[in-house]
Amino acid sequence: MTILDHKIDFAVVLSVTHANPNGDPLNGNRPRQNYDGRGEISDVCLKRKIRNRLQDMGAAILVQSDDRRNDAYQSIKDRVDGNADVKEFASGKKANSDLFAGAACETWLDVRSFGQVFAFSSKDKEEKGKGVSVGVRGPVSLHTAFSVDPIDIVSTQITKSVNTETSNKKGSDTMGMKHRVDFGVYTFFGSINTQLAEKTGFTNEDAEKIKQALITLFENDVSSARPDGTMEIIKVVWWEHNSKLGQYSSAKVHRALKVEKREDVTEPKAADHYVVSVDMLDGLSCHEYAGL
Repeated sequence: MTILDHKIDFAVVLSVTHANPNGDPLNGNRPRQNYDGRGEISDVCLKRKIRNRLQDMGAAILVQSDDRRNDAYQSIKDRVDGNADVKEFASGKKANSDLFAGAACETWLDVRSFGQVFAFSSKDKEEKGKGVSVGVRGPVSLHTAFSVDPIDIVSTQITKSVNTETSNKKGSDTMGMKHRVDFGVYTFFGSINTQLAEKTGFTNEDAEKIKQALITLFENDVSSARPDGTMEIIKVVWWEHNSKLGQYSSAKVHRALKVEKREDVTEPKAADHYVVSVDMLDGLSCHEYAGL
């Protein structure tokens, strides 16, 4: 496998129809929204979905969701301690931050892609106060996703027909709320840095896996807030530079994507009410992929 030797930029256009793409726990789990009324999906949420897709593809993932765990470990520390190749550089005579980070990057794809902060305290009495504290910077960076236009949020009161516990009275959790975005088209951007790729061992093959994860981002991502078919990838744009530093800045490359409402549409309610186009930049390889 070859270490990534050229800069990559990418953009993703997605649609949300009657779903909650990313609830805000500080706002009653309502869909995230900025002060301009545009919807948001946090970069953390997007990374979670990418990790899930990579895990579905068979890649080794360190940061796993509890409901998608494919091993017996219940925490990141347990997963690290359970890997002999990584654990041996965590403490004792062989303790070495660089070797620890290198072993972690080699073992887990999400670590060599997104990076990871390892801050563990030692349970060993002799090593107390000498726990692992290692930071790994990953080459793959993601922006927050924003909707092209302001979104409308619909809130619905819901009730349960059965109490959680035995009681003659209705439980306090009988009433609840569900929120959804009626419709919205969102975009987000990202880049893959070659200098950081060299440090973590991120390869061209890893970049291909990230691309496939983006194209299939909402496969196997069903929940009551996001029923099947309500989240859809419209297009993934993948730019490959011909050098490590790239011919253009990421900002200029990302501006090449245009997502505009059709002139004959007043209130967009479907993905085809928008026109997605990409301005070509001289000498820059650009590939466009439709979502599956």
